Amino acid sequence: MESGDATPCLLGNFVLDDTVSRMNLYNPSILIKQPKIPLAFAWPADDRRAAVGNLDVPVIDLSGFRHGDEAAARRAAEHVRAACREHGFFQVINHGVDTEIYVAAINAINGLFDLPFDRKVEAGQRKGRIEGYAVGHSDRFSVKLPWKETFTFVHGFKGDEAGAVERYFQSELGPDFQQTGRIYQSYCEAMKELSLVIAELLGMSLAGDRKWYREFFEDGKAIARCNYYPPCKEAELTLGTGPHADPNAFTILQQDEVSGLDVFTGGRWSSVRPVAGALIINVGDTFEALSNGEYKSCLHRAVVNPDKERRSIVYFVSPRHDKVVRPPPELIAGGDGDGNGDRRKFPDFTWLQLLEFTLTQHRADGETLRCFVDYLRSAPVAN
Repeated sequence: MESGDATPCLLGNFVLDDTVSRMNLYNPSILIKQPKIPLAFAWPADDRRAAVGNLDVPVIDLSGFRHGDEAAARRAAEHVRAACREHGFFQVINHGVDTEIYVAAINAINGLFDLPFDRKVEAGQRKGRIEGYAVGHSDRFSVKLPWKETFTFVHGFKGDEAGAVERYFQSELGPDFQQTGRIYQSYCEAMKELSLVIAELLGMSLAGDRKWYREFFEDGKAIARCNYYPPCKEAELTLGTGPHADPNAFTILQQDEVSGLDVFTGGRWSSVRPVAGALIINVGDTFEALSNGEYKSCLHRAVVNPDKERRSIVYFVSPRHDKVVRPPPELIAGGDGDGNGDRRKFPDFTWLQLLEFTLTQHRADGETLRCFVDYLRSAPVAN
């Protein structure tokens, strides 16, 4: 659990005390010009083993599912079920997100990260908050830092004031980012609609019920994040994002044409090849619990390129913070065969509990869900 790591930050051959602001140590425009990466960005050899080949990720056409073609819906559900039982990843095309929206969103990333470093730092993540700018998560960790910059914002499905994302960009980056805020406001609204379609599809693939999961997420929330992975002269020694499973329910990823996503399955790393116009969906820890373990939240990572920058946008879908995460009855009924108990593999929890666990006690990795369940089961029971 590295969130509490108090070791000093390592920059080249110099050791800098933690009393110095870590954020100011890692100016990306300076780092990418150095012949050697700081030791804090180096990852263990096991984490950065080279990928072998491309992962067989189904590319699912959603047009039939979205327009009431039951035969097409059944075929899509079958592909999703097979993928999610094996590794939890699939891609979707004809997903209903307007091309202009997702092209504008990916192109707006450069305008964010081309800002002067001091201006980006002013929009940095505050303690206990997930929103804002970060470089290598150097404000939270001191070792195994990812080689990337991020800008994170939150989108509510219901109850949030209209235009909240647009206003957030203006408040953090200034009035000249009003148009950028509008782009990401439209993007989030489109991704929300797609996420409910994905929830329906996941439900149909699991239990044949399209409504239960859609209704479960209708008042949910999402964390949206723009990622920028600069070129790295020692790309073989670092990672853009370390091996981890997403703690949220499911994730919608848009990546540019530069490959960088790897998935660990079958005892090895394999790459996910970008498909023009496709969005990548993957199951997270919360949905693994919601499926009673039927679907897998799989270990994945992002690698960096020695010559090319890479950009991506992730939309992390989650339930409402206080909603109890519990599978639908048909997935847990049965118990001991005599009607006693059930077949549940996970205790009740809320997304807020899991989110706070990853922010304060456990750096997200491949063991997050198991460690969280152990934490819940070891907690004293209130009288």
